[in-house]
Amino acid sequence: MNNVADRAATAEPAPAVSPDFGAQLEAWRLRMEDALDARLPSASTVPARLHEAMRYSVLGGGKRIRPALLFATAKTLGLSEDQVEGAACAIELIHVYSLVHDDLPAMDDDDLRRGRPTCHKAFDEATAVLVGDALQPLAFQLLARDPALPASPAIRLRLVDLLSEASGTFGMAGGQAIDLGVQGQVLDIAQVEDMHARKTGAIIRASVLMAAECAPGLDPKAYEALNEYATAIGLAFQIQDDLLDVLGDVTTLGKATGADRERDKPTHPSIIGIEASQERVHLLHGQALTALESFGERAAPLRSLADWLLSRHY
Repeated sequence: MNNVADRAATAEPAPAVSPDFGAQLEAWRLRMEDALDARLPSASTVPARLHEAMRYSVLGGGKRIRPALLFATAKTLGLSEDQVEGAACAIELIHVYSLVHDDLPAMDDDDLRRGRPTCHKAFDEATAVLVGDALQPLAFQLLARDPALPASPAIRLRLVDLLSEASGTFGMAGGQAIDLGVQGQVLDIAQVEDMHARKTGAIIRASVLMAAECAPGLDPKAYEALNEYATAIGLAFQIQDDLLDVLGDVTTLGKATGADRERDKPTHPSIIGIEASQERVHLLHGQALTALESFGERAAPLRSLADWLLSRHY
């Protein structure tokens, strides 16, 4: 086999995602567009340019995967979407802030995000920095003030703790710092997986566990099962992203491909190859599904989401 297409063709077929679940994902995505729009400051409110840039970045499309994980977990636990919508908005605001900052010239220096110019290209670098600075506190303000989230101060505090840990030096920010520091270096696969567990996996794990925190009295074993599911899915998601950077198409992904190779980033495909990376995704997918066995049919939304994450091409 001499090319990427040949190697990709050897991969085990991804599980099929039902049309019904596809419709559910779209419903959750549309719900998030409305929810985020309602919680962002108006573009006409002073400082108008900053608020316009915040709305440009947050409402500029996206799959809303992290809110979908939160909604799917809530559904598994018998919670309504209304009960967790504020937390879903908070985690998406943190995710978007990280994208805006990651795209900056001082970091990944990307020109395209979600099929259009990145925030610093559409506005300017200083405004992009301020967009991230503003989205982060807004996320935590939602956790403190959203009226539909559980009223218990202990639960609110736990939500803040989960999101702050996932986005701090032991999570997303720490993972990004490691990523920036190891470009051009040779890492083993354990080091790469530790970096990915922080940079990407921590926020995905928090998406699941924040919903679990909104279900008072949840059995500790059930909580740990959700933790195992989220940990496996978080790593699988990043490996799939690395594969798409090699195998994907810019018109489908909405961002440039081949960036990892150009920056000499250590990734699963660069260290263990495409086939082994695909096998690792399938192994993690199996671990995630095994973790959900105790939930029975209640966990169908989380199983379907795991299948979709494995089969996605964008």
